[in-house]
Amino acid sequence: MTNSGGANVRADGQVAVWDGATRLFHWLLVALFISAWASHEWGDAGLVWHTWNGYAVLVLVVWRLLWGFIGSSTSRFSAFVYGPAAAFRYGIDFLLRRPRHFLGHNPLGGLSVLALLALVGGQALLGLFAYDDHDLLVGGPLSSKVPDAVWAAASRWHHRLFDLLWIVVVLHIVANVLYLVWKGENLVRPMITGRKPSATFEDAPEASLAGWGRAFICLLVAAAIVFGGILAAGGRLL
Repeated sequence: MTNSGGANVRADGQVAVWDGATRLFHWLLVALFISAWASHEWGDAGLVWHTWNGYAVLVLVVWRLLWGFIGSSTSRFSAFVYGPAAAFRYGIDFLLRRPRHFLGHNPLGGLSVLALLALVGGQALLGLFAYDDHDLLVGGPLSSKVPDAVWAAASRWHHRLFDLLWIVVVLHIVANVLYLVWKGENLVRPMITGRKPSATFEDAPEASLAGWGRAFICLLVAAAIVFGGILAAGGRLL
């Protein structure tokens, strides 16, 4: 059936919000973040597992950037990138428990998405130029192509950003718990099911979902950008 906002509401009162590719990206990024830590702490001596983990993160981030322009309506940057003033107002409304509902990311959530993409992408990008802090014979594919000062700085910030990411991840989890307790809004379930209860949303009544074919093409382009860029810069993948 269709509600007054024009959304196609199912019999259970749910509307589409996240496409399958966006949900897969989210959970793969979670898995790769854990894998990046585990592969550095307990991986093989040459950090091959850790290196390929970094490649996968970079491909995912580039894919998400592409998807932010040609993906589903709720996944596009134009749908959730708001200015600081809008984010501040939303934060005040949240603290005062003023009801505001968004189909996709709210103004604060949109900023957190951009921050996470920047941190994860930056951390993985620095890894291309970094050497391992325990073994200077093990480095990223482009570590030998830059001056000593550059790889030293890249190595230092590669680890600092990862430590910062742990803090951001914890804050992200806390924010999801707060939304559930403070607003009674479950943000995790829609990222699993792709649907959420229909409501009067400020941004859109329902998402317009892009198909898997478009997502796969974006993935191929992202992989070509990452691996092609490394090879073009004179790096070796292994």
